[in-house]
Amino acid sequence: MNISKLSIIIPAYNEEATISLILNKIRDVNLINGIEKEIIIVNDCSTDNTANEVAKFIERNPSLNIHFYQHNINRGKGAALHTGILIAKGEYIVVQDADTEYDPVEYNDLLKPVIMGFADVVYGSRFMGSNPHRILFFWHTIGNKFLTFLANMFSNLNLTDMETCYKLFNTKILQSLKLKETRFGFEPEVTMKIARIKGIRIYEVGISYFGRGYEEGKKIGWKDGFRAIYCILKYGLLKS
Repeated sequence: MNISKLSIIIPAYNEEATISLILNKIRDVNLINGIEKEIIIVNDCSTDNTANEVAKFIERNPSLNIHFYQHNINRGKGAALHTGILIAKGEYIVVQDADTEYDPVEYNDLLKPVIMGFADVVYGSRFMGSNPHRILFFWHTIGNKFLTFLANMFSNLNLTDMETCYKLFNTKILQSLKLKETRFGFEPEVTMKIARIKGIRIYEVGISYFGRGYEEGKKIGWKDGFRAIYCILKYGLLKS
């Protein structure tokens, strides 16, 4: 498949320490087949200097195709993604967190199954392949694997990492979904709804993971885990 543009959506909340680092990495990535990058940053009402860091980056890189949006109130990661999805112009969309846990160099790994004509959606799995993976929390890993197992039960998929940030979507397909979850429930909701599309082709590729501890700024917690279970049941079992 020919792809001319990839839309990279970055939801950001209080990421002044890392936002410039990740934007530099995205800038320096050369996408295969000369694919153009559209960078969409959604600042979810950060209370630190995230907005200033983004503004400085844009000023230093005037040739980049960057769209910068700001929410007037904190609405959540899912809501920031909804904003980005709505205005994306690339044929495909990839989600990128504003920290440095995921390496943009691996966009090309996500794109390959699409370019080869195999996939409509590609998930980057932290739990498969031989890529580097930082060792962090036992119970966090168990929680991720349990949520993936539960999601697979209700979607009839065999994913290894439903909660991964790196998800690559056909833009038209993603924009056709009526997404509701405004926080971390985005992951199970979009997985359940994508899985219901007749003939959808979903692939996984192994990716690296340079995880953060909570003292380094990690935000997802146990409450989000319970919300994820609720979302799997709501959008998987009830198909709402």
